[in-house]
Amino acid sequence: MDFLQDLWKFMMARKKWWLIPTIVVLLLVALLLIFAEGSAFGSFIYTLF
Repeated sequence: MDFLQDLWKFMMARKKWWLIPTIVVLLLVALLLIFAEGSAFGSFIYTLF
């Protein structure tokens, strides 16, 4: 949790607003890979990448 707090403080202090959409997209891709790993939907993920 400390990493997320430090990242948030860094973005607010340095006005790095462009990092927010980048982090959100990376988190969404990570969640997609995690949830699709154990399901039948996992084989269709390879066509996305």
